[in-house]
Order: sequence, then structure tokens, then C-alpha cells
Amino acid sequence: MDKLLVIAGPTAVGKTKLSIEIAKKFNGEIISGDSMQVYRNLNIGTAKIQENEMENIPHHLIDVRNFNERFSVSDFIEVAKKLIKEINKRGKLPIIVGGTGFYLSSLLNNYQLGNDSFNQDKRDKIEDYLEKNGKHKLWNYLFKIDPKAAINIPENNTRRVKRAIEVFENTGELFSNQNDKNDNSMDEKNIILNTDRNILYERINTRVDKMINEGLLKEAKWLYDHRGYDYQSGKGIGYKEFNEYFKGNQSLEESINLVKQNSRHYAKRQLTWFRNKMNADWFDIVKDDSKKNDIFLDIEKWMEE
Repeated sequence: MDKLLVIAGPTAVGKTKLSIEIAKKFNGEIISGDSMQVYRNLNIGTAKIQENEMENIPHHLIDVRNFNERFSVSDFIEVAKKLIKEINKRGKLPIIVGGTGFYLSSLLNNYQLGNDSFNQDKRDKIEDYLEKNGKHKLWNYLFKIDPKAAINIPENNTRRVKRAIEVFENTGELFSNQNDKNDNSMDEKNIILNTDRNILYERINTRVDKMINEGLLKEAKWLYDHRGYDYQSGKGIGYKEFNEYFKGNQSLEESINLVKQNSRHYAKRQLTWFRNKMNADWFDIVKDDSKKNDIFLDIEKWMEE
């Protein structure tokens, strides 16, 4: 069964640095889970990792599109699936790193559920059962209805346990049979980074100031001059806010403040998405760097399962 580690979280929370440490420790390769880092020449505004920061760790899904080309969630799923299998075959650990929650949850749900439609009431009941009875009893329930699936899903991987139960309760088919049919089974572990909101917002503001000093305005002007606002790439935070400035309708200070404001709002939306759509372990390595050790231990246990 393919392994996949996902490191998600809001912007400016420390995902990139942690992902490099994990990749070095666990022989990993990194797949970008960011919808904007696929675009060539858009480096500063997307907080794209630079080659000298990669520490010889292979990175994928970075600089794979021109600014005037589309990159959809279906494109992401198709390429990511292929990369996950290829990296596993090489005996290495695929690590998806990013904050585009829609991409991440779509990939994980597609892997497990295909195109089946699911009933939210039944999903809520499963969540309630887990909350009231714990993960052990939830796993036992799966074992009763689909022992083959239960044997292949670790008890701690509650997201996959819940998905397997959902498949049975919504379709009447065993999850293990679906895996046999489409070979889409995957053992993933999801880690989400977060910190106190005030600290996060301060880090976001500081990051934007750093981007300005590194030349974000020049990058945004290049995109504007190439009519980037007509394309998906030009609608990203860090670029669209300068359009009115370049037209002479807005001051530079107003534009920069708008980048900060939109980035903070985006971080809030990211966290809401992760809480509602992804089953994950949450860590704050901003306030307590030693939490990295807990993350490493969790990954080691998962790798041995």
C-alpha cells in the first residue's frame, strides 16, 4: 500500500522548513500542494522554495506551468497520484506540502472514494460515534462489517477507518472490494501546523514586508505587464492587490496593506477548511520547537505500521 505524508497548514506557519527536515530524516521527496507554485517566474509572491534551500531534496509540481496556462484540481490529482506511486516504488516517502486545502482534500478523498457521492448525515453520525466511543471501538465496528479492510487500516488512521465505513453505509459495497477494483488504496498521515492567531498574523505581516524587500513589486509588475490579471496566475494573493496601484488608482502602502489583509483572511479560511475537511494531527512548532520531536516520533510509528 502506498504511503503518503501530508504537511499542511496556513501560510507563514513553517511548513517548508519542517518538510525539508522530515524529508532528510525519512528519505522523502516533496510534492508541492500549492496551487500557485506551479507557475514559472512567480517566485516571491508564492513563497516558492529556492534551489539553494532544497538541500538536495527532490521537489515536484513546482514551475510546471507558464503564467498563462491553467492548472486545475483535476490536473493536480492526476499528477500527484502518479508521483506518489513513482516515489513509493523508489522506496522513498512522498511528502505533499502546501496550504491549498481544496487540492489536498480532493486528492485524499479521490483516492479513497472515487466518484461516489456521500450522505452528510451519515458522515456526521460516524463522527459522533468516534467522538463518543473512541478510535478503538470505531475500528472494531469496521472490523465487524469489513474485516479485510480493517486488517489493512491501522487503528490510529481514523480518517481511513471512517472512509471505509462510509463506503459500506452509502453504497452497500465493502471498502476492501473497492480497493481491489481500483487499486487506489493509500496509507496517508496528515500533519497540520498552526499557532496562535496573533502570532500567525504577525508572521504573515512580516513575511509580506520581506517579500517587498526581495522584489515582489517587480514580480507583480512583470505579471501585470503580461496581462496576468486575465489568467488564473494573476488572481493569486500577492499579485492581484497591486493592479490598482499600477493603474494609478491606489497607493503602494494601500496595496501592501491589502496583501497583508488578504493573506490573513486566507489563513483563516485555510484553517477552517483543514478543520472541517481533513483528519489530522495538529502541532504548534512556532511556540514550541520541541514539538518537532513529537512529529518525528509519530512519523516513525506510522512508518513501522
